[in-house]
Amino acid sequence: MTSSLSSPSNFSLNADPSEPPPQALLLEEAQLMRVAARPPRIMVCGSGSYIWDHTGVRYLDFVQGWAVNSLGHSPPELTAALLEQASTLVTASPAFHNAPQLRFAGELVRAAGLAQVHFANSGAEANEAALKLARKWGRLHRGGGYEVITTENSFHGRTLALMAASGKPGWDELFPPKMPGFVKVPFGDSAAVAARIRPETVAVMVEPIQGEAGVVVPPDGYLRELRALCDAHDLLLICDEVQTGMGRTGTLFASQHQGVKPDILTLGKGLGGGVPVSAVLANERASCFVPGDQGGTYNGNPLMIAAARSVFAVVSEPAILARVVAAGARLQERLSAACLEHGLGLRGRGLLWALVLPDARAERVASACFSGGLLLNAPRPNLLRLMPSLRVSDLEIDEMVAILERALRN
Repeated sequence: MTSSLSSPSNFSLNADPSEPPPQALLLEEAQLMRVAARPPRIMVCGSGSYIWDHTGVRYLDFVQGWAVNSLGHSPPELTAALLEQASTLVTASPAFHNAPQLRFAGELVRAAGLAQVHFANSGAEANEAALKLARKWGRLHRGGGYEVITTENSFHGRTLALMAASGKPGWDELFPPKMPGFVKVPFGDSAAVAARIRPETVAVMVEPIQGEAGVVVPPDGYLRELRALCDAHDLLLICDEVQTGMGRTGTLFASQHQGVKPDILTLGKGLGGGVPVSAVLANERASCFVPGDQGGTYNGNPLMIAAARSVFAVVSEPAILARVVAAGARLQERLSAACLEHGLGLRGRGLLWALVLPDARAERVASACFSGGLLLNAPRPNLLRLMPSLRVSDLEIDEMVAILERALRN
């Protein structure tokens, strides 16, 4: 049964009587391009781990915008940063410096141990910039090399180039002709990477943990082996941390679990805590852009950067990273008990987990959870993915498991 606990006291479902009521807006659904299957509900407000729809029903949110709301819905730090910056300067054009961008550039580069950063609006834009860096570097230093080795079942974004780079089955054939220059190998297999290196190769691009594929954690030492291969063959290592970065796995960047520093690092999702911002960082060796190579109208605008900086100040604190580890351990413990009862697999790290079902009923289970007041993601027919707020409480974890177990029994 869904929960109808009241929404935050400062929110009204019909705050502006001149606007049509939320339920009337559903009549406009046909005007949207159908790029996602959505239930007939309008999400209207959120607070922490909870979100409310237009009927007043409350949901425990273990999707959080696909790991975007790193601090939960409407965190006070983010709200305050947006209000303060919006009252002074929203954008100044990327043709000029702005103070939030300069301040955050230094903070983020120092935290990653890299040399330079370019800010963009989405993880796909950051990954696209990473590929452009790699190809330009190949032209400058690898005799015109351009090939990038990626992995099967990987997910790097939805642009034409990134769909070709991704290893999601069938994706590279959706909008032919597909972009050339990408070689795919099994994830977690460094020997397979070594076997595909040739003179045209410029980089290896990998997710430290495959998120969209169902939170696939590679063998210990995999990233270190890729780092050694790239060093031995004079290649760039690109770590796509759009989903795993910003504290999601218990360290600021997931690559830190193996003590690996990539040549190029991409961030998105949790970087903005709910606002559209991303970043591509590079070391001195790989950072070869000159004016005109990369840009975007909204790149590095003060409003989004101020928001991201406020989130970064929280998630980079040792205390919250320790809390992610502790909450992740509790989540693993509670889910392990449910897995034993229902014959499920479990994999993940920190606060990024997936349940592996023995059959293709993930959508049905996710739908039953929705009816019970819980939001989960079903990225594959037999997979459920959990991406709660990094501030999720023990009681909220217990509440999630209780609703999930009821759904699994249906």
